[in-house]
Amino acid sequence: MSLVWSDSTEGVDWQELAELYRVAPLAHKEARNLRTTFANSMFKRFVFDGDRLVAAGRVLADGVDVAYICDVALLPDYQGLGLGKRIVLELLALSRGHKKIILYAVPGKEGFYAKLGFRRMTTAMAIFEDQDAAVARGYLDAE
Repeated sequence: MSLVWSDSTEGVDWQELAELYRVAPLAHKEARNLRTTFANSMFKRFVFDGDRLVAAGRVLADGVDVAYICDVALLPDYQGLGLGKRIVLELLALSRGHKKIILYAVPGKEGFYAKLGFRRMTTAMAIFEDQDAAVARGYLDAE
């Protein structure tokens, strides 16, 4: 396996990235929206195996106070090989210097992030576009 890492959105097939998120499984994300979210992210990582996009992740950041690591996803065949850990570690390194680095994990993956130094927040709150779906998927309490 000869992996190529990139931080450039040039040449990214956004439909392929949308499919990666679908099968990871992370979420249904529209290709046009992915283009916008990655363009507006301070840091990003794409991993290719040949011409095939196999993993991605990004960081929304303001350069001083807060960085938010999000949308880290790998094709199922590439999970469990240390690739996700490497993406997160690279995004963490790029985010150093921010006063806080935040992420929210897919339910059940919290242990993975805890091993990388993340701790559960006691005051985090969110408003989702589809609150009921977020509750059903385990992202929000059912209060």
